[in-house]
Amino acid sequence: MPIVAQSTETTDWVSRYADEVIAESERRAPGKPVVVASGLSPSGPIHLGNLREVMTPHLVADEVRRRGYEVRHLISWDDFDRYRKVPAGVPGTDASWAEHIGKPLTAVPAPAGSAFPNWAEHFKAAMIEALADLGVEFDGISQTEQYKAGVYREQILHAMKHRGDIDAILDQYRTKKAPAKKQQGQKPVDEAELEAAEGSGAASEDDGSGGAGGYYPYKPFCGECGKDLTTVTSYDDATTELSYTCTLDGFTETVRLSEFNRGKLVWKVDWPMRWAFEGVVFEPSGVDHSSPGSSFQVGGQIVELFGGKQPIGPMYAFVGISGMAKMSSSKGGVPTPADALQIMEPQLLRWLYARRRPNQSFKIAFDQEIQRLYDEWDKLESKVADGSVLPADAAAYTRAVGTAAGELPRTPRPLPYRTLASVADITAGHEDQSLRILSELDPANPVTTLDEVRPRLDRAEAWISKYVPAESRTLVRAEPDTEALGGLDDAARESLRLLLEGLDSHWSLDGLTHLVYGVPKVQAGFSADATPKELPPEIKTAQRTFFALLYHLLVGRDTGPRLPTLLLAVGADQVRKLLGA
Repeated sequence: MPIVAQSTETTDWVSRYADEVIAESERRAPGKPVVVASGLSPSGPIHLGNLREVMTPHLVADEVRRRGYEVRHLISWDDFDRYRKVPAGVPGTDASWAEHIGKPLTAVPAPAGSAFPNWAEHFKAAMIEALADLGVEFDGISQTEQYKAGVYREQILHAMKHRGDIDAILDQYRTKKAPAKKQQGQKPVDEAELEAAEGSGAASEDDGSGGAGGYYPYKPFCGECGKDLTTVTSYDDATTELSYTCTLDGFTETVRLSEFNRGKLVWKVDWPMRWAFEGVVFEPSGVDHSSPGSSFQVGGQIVELFGGKQPIGPMYAFVGISGMAKMSSSKGGVPTPADALQIMEPQLLRWLYARRRPNQSFKIAFDQEIQRLYDEWDKLESKVADGSVLPADAAAYTRAVGTAAGELPRTPRPLPYRTLASVADITAGHEDQSLRILSELDPANPVTTLDEVRPRLDRAEAWISKYVPAESRTLVRAEPDTEALGGLDDAARESLRLLLEGLDSHWSLDGLTHLVYGVPKVQAGFSADATPKELPPEIKTAQRTFFALLYHLLVGRDTGPRLPTLLLAVGADQVRKLLGA
């Protein structure tokens, strides 16, 4: 028995869409599974912006499942789309791949050294693996397989029969160039964003117009060169005979469309045809598909010709990368879900998509910001544990840590990411050293094996090794800086003495934190336990000066990892040596 929809006053955006989807599905197809959909084009690395195309319906589908309904989340792999360009920065490719432009993605060779049979399968594989790690349950549909098997034959013939109606719909928009309507909470759409049509089909794709023989919504792939640089010259509804000419090599052919499978409907017809064919109730669309005349808007009218209705679903905003420009698959070097999952646990990545409404843009951090995001995540987890969390935040947390099928695997002992990153930085991933440091963080409850802090430790190590520049890495001095030590004034020498005297009795993360912040307080005549409210502003300046001194003597820089972690990592004996004891 399905669970009654929750009150929208205390729930998040996912629950509100789930309410709408359930109601709409019952209106359209009572008693049948709820169908939500995503579309991905494996034209190159499938990046983190494309992941929103999947995560938005996934989260809604998962909420519907939690309420006891049967759901199908379709992911249409648009692998029968044309190969448009050679993406930059893809290992194993060079300019020679340009000779395949115009072929279906499944007819393009995979990058050199790939274990997969073609271009599309190569890029699909990485995404499928990442989705499994993220707990995304879906039914994958290869459009190459669908078209080649003749699954859409009746729909193709129907579209050709009604080509005049389709042409009339498209013609209403062909001269319109207005930008997409701005939605609340979303930045204005710029031209670069409207060109980013790599994610779910291609909004800028040829709509099938042209040719002396009139309009045709179908594109054959040439029987000679295998490319879609073809023009349909005639079609007979009665016999389904179709003639075309290849504009590249002049090849001509006449086929029976009732038997021919080497071609596809143009994108602006193909997408709404599939809505009707699959009975899709919910599918989001990117900004690039939502401008006047683009695929989603035009599809809302064309789908009716196939006896269907346009799905409900939001326009979603772009996803950026902290420290990088907006993502585009064709420009190369854009991070993928697999890249993100190397440096963050699936729960954190799910949370980033769950906590923001689809029309809100956000950034995924590959720079220092990832440490702050993890701090925020850990704080949320604490609030959930003590019951002080707000309802919407609690909902986002629940969606992040698991699905209707159960919780995702998690780190047994999730130490702060920034602490693990500091340890990874200082030890360069040396396991024995890492375990020694981590075991000393809390002597009363020591880490006894690195398995306790994995996989979070592995993610922190990957972030340090891949995304922290060499000049920002920490290199502990091997020998004391005798010149610097010799030039210290009395106050600096006294601060080092106080630190060294308290080293053994404060040898834990919390103890050393108390010690390093306490030394300047004691020097100024206050108790080491004095709170900021009890201290003059000058103490903060004295603390910064003291910290800079320690960093210089230990690592030769003015900054570095958090001092308590650094001291534990260096070890008491080496700290004494480097500080001149």
